[in-house]
Amino acid sequence: MPMVQIYCNCGKSKYVMKWAYFYNMEQLSVITICFNNLSDLQSTCSSVDAQSTKPFEHYIIDGSSNKEIAEWLQNTPQPHYRKWLCERDKGISDAFNKGLALCSGSLIHILNSADIYYSNAVIENVLAYFNKNTAIQWASGNIFMKRAGIWVQIGVPFDAQQLYKGMRAVSHPTWFVKKEVYDRVGQFSEVFKIAMDYDLMCRLKKEAYGYMNETIVKFDDGGVSTNQYLKSLQENVKVYESHFGFSIAARAWQFRLSILFYLLQSKFGKFLYAIKAANFK
Repeated sequence: MPMVQIYCNCGKSKYVMKWAYFYNMEQLSVITICFNNLSDLQSTCSSVDAQSTKPFEHYIIDGSSNKEIAEWLQNTPQPHYRKWLCERDKGISDAFNKGLALCSGSLIHILNSADIYYSNAVIENVLAYFNKNTAIQWASGNIFMKRAGIWVQIGVPFDAQQLYKGMRAVSHPTWFVKKEVYDRVGQFSEVFKIAMDYDLMCRLKKEAYGYMNETIVKFDDGGVSTNQYLKSLQENVKVYESHFGFSIAARAWQFRLSILFYLLQSKFGKFLYAIKAANFK
């Protein structure tokens, strides 16, 4: 990072004012998609508005079948960075892609309605991370979520060698991706109805990655991938094999996850997970 000396011309004299660093500062665009869930959207917007560093822009992509969200956006004072598009879409991927097409920031975060930033300093810390690590093209962090009825913080660094395991704990709500990356790898596939984020992650494997060891988002567990978890595991296999061919490892791992899912629904499974969670606190 170059250090530049700044001068002030005052008559015939030049005075050195100070040494300064010039940063190629990232501009963050936040995308929030929503559907008939005004109260959830309001919680997410409040979280964005409470950030110590505001986003460059916050796009609301509203595909609702009613006008409740549109009327709230139009009739309630909104910060200057909030923009919105209210029209029906063809699904989650289509809504994501509409947001990507509208954004003009250099860095993009998708914060779904009902999810909220874990602290008021998340955007500030993320921008500092990217401005310091300029070669990084995408990064992820930790997520605060319920598992087996217990609130836990989870997150691991992305590892391309373990893509056959699915998302692992590289949670999509914690991703920050440079806009130019989408130009290289493409947007969200509309072929996949649940695992579109996993499909994108498979295409991100060669992009320079960074792990931010801090909690980014408090996750609402009412989303499609949570409510249709077993279907998402089946779709994960289709995604992986569409990129890398037939894989016994991927099929075996997703089967393992389905067994764990059923186990965690039982009292015994929840008891075992409570012990595990307590040991990691």
